[in-house]
Amino acid sequence: MPREQQAPGPQARTEHFIPARRAEPASPRRRRFALAGALGAGLAAWPLTGGAVGEPARLRQSRALMGTQVDIAAVADDAQLLRAAQQAAFDRMERLAGVMSHYEPTSRVAALNLAAGLQPVPVGAEMLRVLAMARDVSRRSGGAFDVTVGSVGRWHFDPRHPQMPTPAHVAAHLPVVDYRKLVLDERAGTAYLRQRGMRVDLGGIAKLYILEAGLETLRQHGIRHALVNGGGDVVAMSGPAIRPWRVGIRDPRHPDRLLATLDLREGFVASSGDYERFFVRDGRRYHHVLDPKTGYPAQGPHGVTLIGADLASVNGLGAAAMVLGPADGRELVVGTRGVEGLIAGDDGGLWMTPGMRQRLRLG
Repeated sequence: MPREQQAPGPQARTEHFIPARRAEPASPRRRRFALAGALGAGLAAWPLTGGAVGEPARLRQSRALMGTQVDIAAVADDAQLLRAAQQAAFDRMERLAGVMSHYEPTSRVAALNLAAGLQPVPVGAEMLRVLAMARDVSRRSGGAFDVTVGSVGRWHFDPRHPQMPTPAHVAAHLPVVDYRKLVLDERAGTAYLRQRGMRVDLGGIAKLYILEAGLETLRQHGIRHALVNGGGDVVAMSGPAIRPWRVGIRDPRHPDRLLATLDLREGFVASSGDYERFFVRDGRRYHHVLDPKTGYPAQGPHGVTLIGADLASVNGLGAAAMVLGPADGRELVVGTRGVEGLIAGDDGGLWMTPGMRQRLRLG
């Protein structure tokens, strides 16, 4: 189920340079603020304290992107290199977000949707990879994730300007929701929607890919210790000489609280929840995780948090688990190699894999 992106906002920017320490043990208070808190809480600022001349520098910058705040935090010996690397990373993420946004009339997604039922559309290698990931998780989840659920349309989850389709509109457009009618031609570099009226919405699967592209850009510039956080999705890398990043896990049952923290040296933390974007109408709560079989918000768990080393294994899996419901969602997570997970049920219960339980530091 694609998670709807909000229309792009102004490119707000913040940054901090702080000297970094490699080996000094951190107090619990310092560790809490010196490392990264994520999954909706955003990056915690490093303490504004000075260090000795010659120590490596830390730089944290934030920008509005993909309808959320995207943060980059990184450490390097050269402050100028840090700034240039982060600028390049943001530039790449902004470019990819423009390509894959269904809000942009000139995007490749818009072109693909416009040509539905008519002809294949060149989409480029990066968007083709995202579409292939979407098709794969759709197959693994039995269609619980479906990138073509955008065909239903007319859902907007901004609580200031909420919008929902009429039952007649949902009934008329639901028959064209079918990931199996998305045809990818890797050799030609094209994608094709077989039926008129079909639409793809990459909001539920493009963001984590774009964040990884930002991290890869940092790596290409020689950065070896960095974290990229965007609206609850995190990707990180950490050199052996520096402590891993500490990531805060939001409690899906109480989104204003942190449930636990975990150390992340390499890999991904991905979250999906009914608390992220929603509105209330006539006493009912409508959230952005849509069930492809009904065209309405899923009635499954409150939230899912996943950790893994491989992008393809975690991307889209949380939304699929929310659609499947607690029992089938747990089965999907357990059956995915290399992934650990946590599911907060609508009954207030909290389930997690043994590997997740071992990694969490409960508050």
